[in-house]
Parts: sequence; C-alpha cells; structure tokens
Amino acid sequence: MGSGSTLAQRALGRELRRLRNAKGMGQSQAARIAETSHQTIGRIEEGQTTRITSLQVNALCDSYGATDEERRICLDLVKEIRASREGKVTASWWRAYADAQDSGFNHYLALEDAASSLTLWKTTIVPGLLQTPAYRRAMGWAERPDMPSEQLERRIEWQTHRQERLKDPHLRITALLYEAILHEQVGGPAVIAEQLGQLAALAEMPNVSVRVVPFNASSHLGAYVGSFTLLEFPVLLSGLSAPPIVYVEGWAGDLYLEREAELQKYTRALREIDRVALTEAESVALIKEHTP
Repeated sequence: MGSGSTLAQRALGRELRRLRNAKGMGQSQAARIAETSHQTIGRIEEGQTTRITSLQVNALCDSYGATDEERRICLDLVKEIRASREGKVTASWWRAYADAQDSGFNHYLALEDAASSLTLWKTTIVPGLLQTPAYRRAMGWAERPDMPSEQLERRIEWQTHRQERLKDPHLRITALLYEAILHEQVGGPAVIAEQLGQLAALAEMPNVSVRVVPFNASSHLGAYVGSFTLLEFPVLLSGLSAPPIVYVEGWAGDLYLEREAELQKYTRALREIDRVALTEAESVALIKEHTP
C-alpha cells in the first residue's frame, strides 16, 4: 500500500469510529450492518490495511445517520485507498524487502514514507535513517549474532534505500541526540568515525537538523521518556488533516500513540529537549570533536 493510502486508511477509520460513537453503536452491531466481523471493524477503525467497499461504507453511513458531507468525505477516502491499491499512487518500495524486516515494521515504514516531518529523540544509538552501512552492520550483529550474513546484508540494502527520503525537500527531519551516542564505540573506531562524519555531513542538508543534548545539560524530560519519534503528516487529497503519531520502538514491541493526551506529553518533552539542546553549529562542532 502506498503512503497516501496509509493516511487515507487512518482518516477513514477515525471518521467511521467517530460516527459510530456518536450514534452510540457497538462494533458488533456495525459489523452486522457491513456484513463483516467485529474484528474487521476494529482494524478499519484503527487505520490498519483492511479492504472495505463503498457499499459497506454507504451502509454504515446510513446506520450512523451521517450527513451528506460526512458521507462524501468517507467515500472520497475509499476512492483514495482504492486508487493507491490499483497502482495510481506510487507502490510501497519496502515490500520488496519483506524478508529482511522484523514483523510489524512495515506499518512504521508506511507512516515514515507518508510523513512531512520527523522529529527524533535518541538516547543510545544513531537513528536508523541516519546510520551508515557499517554502523548498521555492527548493530545487526550485536542484536542478533546468529543472523545469517545474507539476511543482514538485505537489511543494510533496504536501510540504504530507506535513506533516499533524506533527499526529499518536502520532508523535514530534526534529530535530537543525547551526547552518549557520540561516545558509544559501535563497531570500533573506524566505524564510529565514519558514522560521526556522516552525521556532520547530513547536518549540512537544508531539510535536516542534527542537535546534540550535552552531558552537562540541565534536567529535562528527555531523560525520563526514552527514545521516540514524532511523525507529522501533510493534508490529504480529501482536505482532511492527518493527526501526528508518536512512535516508540521497544525490544518486546512497538507503540503507536495518537491520543491527544499522549501527544501533549511527548510534545512537552520535545520542548524541554529542544530547550537544552545545543545549536546546530555547536552540535556539529561537538560531533567533529568526538570523531576519532
């Protein structure tokens, strides 16, 4: 599924859930109306990749008492999703690397590919989007020493492909890094030297900002919340705005947070991190200072 479809699927799910809740109807009743399972209704409302037809959406809109405008928005979103599936929107490049990815990471890649802004806070390792192949290789061996070499090289290949987005002038990337990252000897001096050199070079790109939070920074929320990424999105063709998402990558599983109260906590943390981070010029100077 293309990135446009990902946003449209999310928007359709939010709208159908809002209409259902306003009607006071449960998912099981909605499932009977759409002649599907309540699990499918749940996946649709969560914005997951699930097929839904215009007939089903019309039936749900009838039962929910949707206005003509609400119905039009839902049907336009269905058309947007269908257009992506039929190849009228660029296909997802990462599907070719399904064998090299961890299960479930496709969802994040679809969101990343659709985003217009990424704000990353990292405390221990360089963000994947900014890693060199050698750094990624060293991290791969550390994570899974038993991984076959062919699989690891495939991961490095798709990571390199993923970094093509850095050249997109419509994507804004802000990487906020804790100074500890500059000290971690991932792969040894030669690997870390190349990686820090790449960070300094990427910081010169007009759409990329790299800023370091030094060890001597005053206390801030970033020390408590851990690493996360805030993804923000452009306006859909339908005119709807896609709300941001906070992605928290975990060892045992990932979190996608989009409730307003959750977003407020993380945006507050970002303000605190931004307050104590060095300027871009100071950050590049510190990166170069730590380069072996």
